[in-house]
Amino acid sequence: MNHSSNISIKFFKTCINSGDIENARKLFNKIPQPDIRLWTILISAHTKHGFPKESTEIYSDLLKSNIEPDRLVLQSVAKACAVLADLVKAKKVHEDAIRFGFESDLLLGNALIDMYGKCRFVQGAKKVFSELSTRDVISWTSILACYINCGFPREALRILREMCLSGVKPNTITVSSTLPACSDLKDLNSGREIHGFAVRNLMGDNVFVSSALVNMYANCASIRNSELVFENMSQRDIVSWNVILASQFSNGECDKALNFFQQMINEGVKLDSASWNSVISGCMQNGRTQEALELFVRMQDLGFKPNNITVAKCLASLH
Repeated sequence: MNHSSNISIKFFKTCINSGDIENARKLFNKIPQPDIRLWTILISAHTKHGFPKESTEIYSDLLKSNIEPDRLVLQSVAKACAVLADLVKAKKVHEDAIRFGFESDLLLGNALIDMYGKCRFVQGAKKVFSELSTRDVISWTSILACYINCGFPREALRILREMCLSGVKPNTITVSSTLPACSDLKDLNSGREIHGFAVRNLMGDNVFVSSALVNMYANCASIRNSELVFENMSQRDIVSWNVILASQFSNGECDKALNFFQQMINEGVKLDSASWNSVISGCMQNGRTQEALELFVRMQDLGFKPNNITVAKCLASLH
């Protein structure tokens, strides 16, 4: 490789590290016969910086150049397909994984399961999962999340039981991913069991687990337990606040919900559009039309944009 090529590679990597994807692509095109490592860097950078479609196009260019993809390239393209939720491209990546001998690779397999989950194609995820020679916590969590994403909460709970029986211990991501299945099924008993597991395994302080528990108890009409989990949270993000707001409104506890909303403001929580839309819609649903309209005006004065549902409800109340 000549001196000019070395300089191009050096500047290419500098552009990648600084997020200058456009110039990185131009420099890449000047590199004669880039190796598989450089292709991988370019593909993953495009996905990371919000250009997943371009990632898949670069992958096509790689195949046309007669370079055989390795596991890392296929992982990067699988992530791009997951972001795009493009099932046609996803199936092609899976086919290539088999064609190039990576069908039982654990890391790639996990990426493929996640990819199919994002594409809402449970059959593909099941096939990849079944062909893995070994499975780790990511494999189990990914297939479990796929079942929930595809509308099979009961299957997700079955997978959790199988996971535990196989000797793989669920982590915080597994627990927070599974609790929505209990919410969907209104399965309070399973939710309590998972809560107990979380407490025994010191997961109670995890904000994602706690938020999922707040939501699960609320959806199972166990509103006091929902409040207790929230009150005992050592840290709360905007998602957990929004969850408790929505849960109070959905259970007809409008005054409590408004108190929580005021508490958010008093504690300096940075409200987002979801917070405002939730409290306005909640007031509307509970017959507090005047308060909803006042909040609607206040929301826009502060620069937040109402969603279509909130706008429709507020307009309807004026007629």
